[in-house]
Amino acid sequence: MITRLLVLIFGYAYPAFECFKSLEKNKVGVEELRFWCQYWILMAFLMVFERTGEVLISWFPMYGLMKVAMLVHLWYPKTKGTGYVYDTLFRPFMARHETEVDRKIQEIKARIWDFIFKYCQHFAVMGQGKFFEMLQYLANQSLKFKQANQNSGSNNDSPRIRTRPVQT
Repeated sequence: MITRLLVLIFGYAYPAFECFKSLEKNKVGVEELRFWCQYWILMAFLMVFERTGEVLISWFPMYGLMKVAMLVHLWYPKTKGTGYVYDTLFRPFMARHETEVDRKIQEIKARIWDFIFKYCQHFAVMGQGKFFEMLQYLANQSLKFKQANQNSGSNNDSPRIRTRPVQT
């Protein structure tokens, strides 16, 4: 729990605040913006890989503390690890696999849109069926109501049957 709090503070809150300050300065340098963009790109990919491989890596001793140390190394002003990790590891990897990643993303988007379309189509068919069931129910209730009114109205027009009082 403590390492999660440290990751939250040193991995997200502090870097987000520093990024905010960089953006809001009057004279923002391109290099400073580039640094923070690289940091957030690395953070996003680290989170994706951590979530997918969490079962394999989370059991390492002191994993949480190593993660905190790595995150601090990425943004710490004296080490500026983001530039090194981005330029030596991430950029070459992505340059080699960019077309494959783009193709996979397009496939996933197409699958998601197909799923959404089928789901909406199924929902519309079910909704239409339920709508017609509701209309049928209302029509039946209306018929019952009309028949009840007609029966009670015809009883009022007919002569009443008198009963004899019971003698005791």
